[in-house]
Amino acid sequence: MTAGGATALLQRLVPARPGEVRALAWSFLYFFSLLCGYYVLRPVRDEMGIQGGVENLQWVFTGTFVVMIAAVPLYGWAVARLPRRRLLPAVYLFFIANLLIFYLLMDAGVAPAGIARAFFIWVSVFNLFVVSVFWSFMADLYSNVQARRLFGFIAAGGSAGAVTGPALTTALAPLLGPANLLLVSAVFLAVALLCIGRLLAWSATPAANSTRATAATRGTGGGLWAGLRQVLVSRYLLGICLYILLYTTLSTFLYFEQAHIVRDAFADPGERTRVFAAIDLAVNSLTIILQVFLTAHVVRWLGVGGSLALVPLGVAAGLVALGAFPGLVALISVQVLRRAGNYAVSRPAREMLFTVVDREERYKAKNVIDTLVYRGGDAASAWLYTGLAALGLGLGAIAFIAVPLALLWAYNGVLLGRHQERLRGRGNKEETAYGYPTD
Repeated sequence: MTAGGATALLQRLVPARPGEVRALAWSFLYFFSLLCGYYVLRPVRDEMGIQGGVENLQWVFTGTFVVMIAAVPLYGWAVARLPRRRLLPAVYLFFIANLLIFYLLMDAGVAPAGIARAFFIWVSVFNLFVVSVFWSFMADLYSNVQARRLFGFIAAGGSAGAVTGPALTTALAPLLGPANLLLVSAVFLAVALLCIGRLLAWSATPAANSTRATAATRGTGGGLWAGLRQVLVSRYLLGICLYILLYTTLSTFLYFEQAHIVRDAFADPGERTRVFAAIDLAVNSLTIILQVFLTAHVVRWLGVGGSLALVPLGVAAGLVALGAFPGLVALISVQVLRRAGNYAVSRPAREMLFTVVDREERYKAKNVIDTLVYRGGDAASAWLYTGLAALGLGLGAIAFIAVPLALLWAYNGVLLGRHQERLRGRGNKEETAYGYPTD
């Protein structure tokens, strides 16, 4: 197929305009490479979590949060001083170097138990940072109007990578072993670096049609904890924090139950790794179908607030069913639907919330929310789950307890959508000045 034919096909699939097609394709490939690289690692991480002891997962989650506390101000320092064209490559080169170090340590057999725990924490930090940086970049490149049309398709690139990653892990793990899979992941991160370079070049062209390109040539300024201060003084950003905290609480409850049930159902580590990869494959296959064919339509029909509330309402219904019929099949069904719905609908809608804030908030406050708040919610909910389990509550009882949290999560999503519309209305004149249509 010629380049012109590919462009025409893409425009038929996605409501993209001619000047956006090149950037859209690079954005798709960027997210594909990023999540493919992550999902090569994820089943290995989950198996290491079980090998470290399911009863100790709350400590690993707490360790991840502690690392986040150290990492967030360092990232804030980098954002304040580095222009976008230097910041983004630096982040990904840092994580590629980390993968190479882990590969050398694993290949040499150095302290296997300690390296396994460190790797679990590292992957849990890595995936949030690189995805947060990706969406900050997307919110920087595209206006709110463009995001409503294009973010669903861009997210589908990530889902395609998230389907490919587990498939590669399933096929290559017996042949290469865990250590060599880290090199496979590093190759995909290198492809993501190439995409960043192409997108940065596009952002400086007339087709980008945005004064944001000028702002991207310098750092944002500010201190190490500027992002945290921005969050604490903004009702809008605090509302996003609450949405994340409710999401992570329910996700952690389900993750812990999944770990317990899979551990008890399968004795072999290789079999457990394949089960985790199969769950990832089912989630991501469903996600990409939803993203390509439904996401843009759902956002158009329901708006951002309705899209943010849709998955929480579905989770509430799933928790009721899980409480009535607890077991492996019901749990995996709820997990697959929850995760696919999050990736296909909630996550793109959530990223649209950041298209109406300024650039410093897109990189600093957003990163605080996506990493520190997210992992803080993980750690707190891990201990909450441990307390509930210590009281003798099983899967069914915990599922029923979580239903009101899911309903609160949905209500919070509706309120965030209303707030985003108000901020968007204030920014319409600014978008027109940048050359963006406001239809």
